[in-house]
Amino acid sequence: MTEPQQRYVEPPAGPAPVIAIVGPTASGKSSLALDIADSLGGPEAVEIVGADAFQLYRGMDIGTAKLPPSQRRGYRHHQIDVIEPGQDSSVARYQQQARGDIAAARSRGARVIVVGGSGLYVRALLDDMNFPRTDPQIRAKWEQRAEEEGLAALYTELAIKDPAAARSIDPANGRRIIRALEVIDITDEPFSANLPRQEYVTETVQIGIDYGRQALDERIAQRAAQMWHDGLVAEVQRLAGPELNGLSQTALRAVGYRETVAHLAGRISAAEAREQIIAATRRLSRKQMGWFGRDPRINWIRADQVAPDELVRNALTVIADADDKARHDQLALSTDVPSALEPIRRRLGS
Repeated sequence: MTEPQQRYVEPPAGPAPVIAIVGPTASGKSSLALDIADSLGGPEAVEIVGADAFQLYRGMDIGTAKLPPSQRRGYRHHQIDVIEPGQDSSVARYQQQARGDIAAARSRGARVIVVGGSGLYVRALLDDMNFPRTDPQIRAKWEQRAEEEGLAALYTELAIKDPAAARSIDPANGRRIIRALEVIDITDEPFSANLPRQEYVTETVQIGIDYGRQALDERIAQRAAQMWHDGLVAEVQRLAGPELNGLSQTALRAVGYRETVAHLAGRISAAEAREQIIAATRRLSRKQMGWFGRDPRINWIRADQVAPDELVRNALTVIADADDKARHDQLALSTDVPSALEPIRRRLGS
């Protein structure tokens, strides 16, 4: 995009709010982020921080729809290609590093756009969220009990110790149940006390891209077909290696990679792998919309009902309103006058 979509008001004198572009997979978040960045001053004025759990991995390009450097329009991108595919990722590590990227970008005078669909990573970056330490011995104790007594028994115990945590965890999610019980033992407080709160650590405006289910499903099917055509099988073969064991357990959670590994191992056909990728991606999109839909701070834009230029204009309007509020709040602080403005909760589209 070479021309701004609308006249944009200058950001506040102090730190401008972080802009976060969120939403389901295949909704066009990366493209919208770049179009917004073009309207906010270009590569000298804006830096982009990824919030995608799998774009962190070097070489996992096609299956994660990672923008190649040639399509990044010269913008500095952070939290892309930072760990090897054989490593397990860590939300806590991401939080520390990505917050450092935001601080460094601001120290250079740049505006920050966060873009991604991994809900936990978005929340860890933007919100007040703590990560208690781990203890291998305590975890091993609960893992042994799960094996001996069954997961249902552990879930019942969690419900007694921390009803709020039990309500937020799927009874079939053994990893989360064991982690909750581990944290309770380590901290001597409820696991729910460490769950994220909807409180920004720095002023932020979130924009969500929404799609009708049919339109999004069509985009997902088209993306899956394009990934297969672009060489997803060869990419997974290279990363997994001849023994198909080169991807970490975390990396294998990425949709497209586990199905392709199953195909390479001879467990499913190519056609079955493609169909499973489409089905899994659609399930992921529903999960993402459920996650983001619970956050009332997100300003939603229905992308399938507006032209691309109007989508950018609507997003810039939300950003300008947030900057106006930040400017007013900064003035109120400098003059010791309480702010009369309420947080912006505009919801665009239907």
